[in-house]
Amino acid sequence: MKAAGLNHLLYSVSDLERSIHFYQDVFGARLLAKRRTTAYFDLAGIWLALNEEKNIPRPEQASYTHTAFSIKEDELPFMVLKLEERGVNILNGREREAGDRSSIYFTDPDGHKFEFHTGTLADRLDHYKKTKPHMEFFDD
Repeated sequence: MKAAGLNHLLYSVSDLERSIHFYQDVFGARLLAKRRTTAYFDLAGIWLALNEEKNIPRPEQASYTHTAFSIKEDELPFMVLKLEERGVNILNGREREAGDRSSIYFTDPDGHKFEFHTGTLADRLDHYKKTKPHMEFFDD
């Protein structure tokens, strides 16, 4: 038995209305339904849920864990400007090798980490196969 695919993403938020605006504005998410403490969106075909909770921990303090969304290489400068204009918390990204494509890391108002990334898994594996002989790769 194995997972059949991604079902949904859920993020705990401290202010539902503020977060609804953030996800609509920054990601272009389409609000589908909401009630007092919950909202459901379509985000590029992904079911996104927000759940308002009190006293939630700030995830950005915990680890490198994040959710990444794909964008086109030529859209990256526009997205950086968009985030800056909206006062979004932009994080220092990790150092990247030239073949590893580009990205920007940022947080939502509750500290959930996100990345807009211009590469694909295939790009990453191809680059690593060429530059990281110490890695082990598995083919089906």
